[in-house]
Amino acid sequence: MEAKLVERLEAAVARLEAVASGASISSAASRDIDIPAASDPAIVAYDEFVAEAVGRLTAAAEKIGGKVLDATKVLAEAFAVAKDLLVQAKQLQKPASMADAQEFFKPLNDVITKASAMTEGRRPDYFNHLKSVSDSLAALAWVAFLGKDCGMSFPTAHVEESWQMAEFYNNKVLVEYRNKDPDHVEWAKALKDLYMPGLRDYVKKYYPLGPVWGPAGGVSQPKAAAPAPKAPAVKAPPPPAPPSAPLFTTEKSPESSQPKKGMSAVFQEISSKPVTAGLRKVTDDMKTKNRADRSGVVSSTTTAPAPAPEKTPRAGSFSFKSGPPKLELLMGRKWVVENQVGKKTLAIDDCDSKQSVYVYGCKDSVLQVNGKVNNITVDKCTKVGIVFKDVVAAFEVVNCNGVEVQCQGTAPTISIDNTSGCQLYLSKDSLGASITSAKSSEINVMVPSGVTDGDWVEHSLPQQYIHNFKDGQFITSPVSHSGA
Repeated sequence: MEAKLVERLEAAVARLEAVASGASISSAASRDIDIPAASDPAIVAYDEFVAEAVGRLTAAAEKIGGKVLDATKVLAEAFAVAKDLLVQAKQLQKPASMADAQEFFKPLNDVITKASAMTEGRRPDYFNHLKSVSDSLAALAWVAFLGKDCGMSFPTAHVEESWQMAEFYNNKVLVEYRNKDPDHVEWAKALKDLYMPGLRDYVKKYYPLGPVWGPAGGVSQPKAAAPAPKAPAVKAPPPPAPPSAPLFTTEKSPESSQPKKGMSAVFQEISSKPVTAGLRKVTDDMKTKNRADRSGVVSSTTTAPAPAPEKTPRAGSFSFKSGPPKLELLMGRKWVVENQVGKKTLAIDDCDSKQSVYVYGCKDSVLQVNGKVNNITVDKCTKVGIVFKDVVAAFEVVNCNGVEVQCQGTAPTISIDNTSGCQLYLSKDSLGASITSAKSSEINVMVPSGVTDGDWVEHSLPQQYIHNFKDGQFITSPVSHSGA
């Protein structure tokens, strides 16, 4: 009995000494300090929300298994880390800037990085599922909101904006498995409900202005460990032997400077000279058809004319030249997005209805336009996704290949010209848009289902027409395939 009492007293003294010396509370130390999280209504509500929403998502993922289940487990881990940060924040001073809080938010950043790594490299199976999870976890960064001058939107708006980027890939899961596998459809719907309205409504109710921090003068923020002092210099061991040369290298080996022997010398001499260096020019008088004797023997006394100067081939005459990547506002009126390759998080936030957006020469990228603009033009792009809210005049796609467009607001006119492959998602507010197509193929328009919320109905626009001459004029109608 006395031994247990002594142990408890020693543990209490150790904790008091840590607080008195200004020691920071890390994630490991938080397990030793009793934080009254169970009595906090916001934390209790968070546990209930996560248990229901994440539990539903996990149950759907377990039916699918594989990488979808792995990604869902990473998502659950991220929500658990976010809760730990909310609990610990009440014991710490509010950081003065984001730079001071980097070490505190590092656990959440590590989990988000883990989810992002699952989508990198060779395109994995269930890529749209993994990308939906990876992009959606950016919504948890609302816990890093430190005030209106911290460089990010308010927590509720941040959750909404982050989900809009993830929704682009989540909708692709719904469309792909709508008539194939209900488990994938349930997973996609559960993921959407987790953020919209789940996380959004929770943050709006309990943390509209960000996390609740401890009083001033409390425990300071965790600091990065200082670098260890340098050890006294000692004599370094001899360097190891140089590694063997790689199999494929552009550097010359030391042996290449020495003269080669045998057949290697022959091939080296051949490759080092122009192909036509040893050939003589055949003039008209040397041709058999122009000789009087018609013997076909060329006289050795004929003087060979000087060889013609060798023509230099035009390098890159058929190569595509692209300039440096750009994302900038010109003259305050036109946003220019050019030559972006493999960029999935491009965004235009500060825009108004008098500005236009011009996207040119981009490949394998995703651009999000957050706000109302006058018009948007996408020109000479390949495998590009565009997510926008409202346009005043028109949205245009020209000379593109494999473009996906999602309208979340209104667009009076949508024009598709000389484009092969265009997937167009329309919101309920944009169903009245006038769609014009010319010299284009494989155009599919997805519209919301009026029966089930969250489902999409696919409509393919015709690309073949019949022209009949009747009553003095041609009447055009799309080709109708019987039995289709």
